[in-house]
Amino acid sequence: MALEDAKTEIDHAFTRPDLKGLSFENAFAGAPSFLRRRYGKDLTGVDIAVTGIPFDQAVTNRPGARLGPRAIREASALQPFDPPYGWDGFSPLEELAILDYGDMAFDYAKTADIPARIEAHAATILEASGLFRDGGRSFHHPAASARACEEIRPHRPDPGGCAYGHLAR
Repeated sequence: MALEDAKTEIDHAFTRPDLKGLSFENAFAGAPSFLRRRYGKDLTGVDIAVTGIPFDQAVTNRPGARLGPRAIREASALQPFDPPYGWDGFSPLEELAILDYGDMAFDYAKTADIPARIEAHAATILEASGLFRDGGRSFHHPAASARACEEIRPHRPDPGGCAYGHLAR
């Protein structure tokens, strides 16, 4: 089934018709989105919105976290084919409507504005869905990290810190 589907599935980041379900797009092709979910800003019906915060100006000697969201999306392209091992019949990709909300926009020259921008960005998403923030570890904000993994906790009592970042609800 997966090989047959891979012949016609391409660029799910833009063409995916549904927010639920497995994806059989080739891992090495197409535009990278988190777990081959569709990019979008419409949060109607979304259970979890994934967003990146490509910011690393809060560090002095370990820059590079700004590349984290892109790297996480590329790495996650290897995982949208099967339900995760050990979840005992619960498949988050098939049962939760997941959207890649893209990265947060901000002005690198105005670093003092970043905490307020993160809070506003997270609040917009949290009003409509869960939030899954991906990226480096150079800056954390309570609004983006609060109540980690609450969305999946009812289905798996010990989610192990979430696979890619912090999930908040």
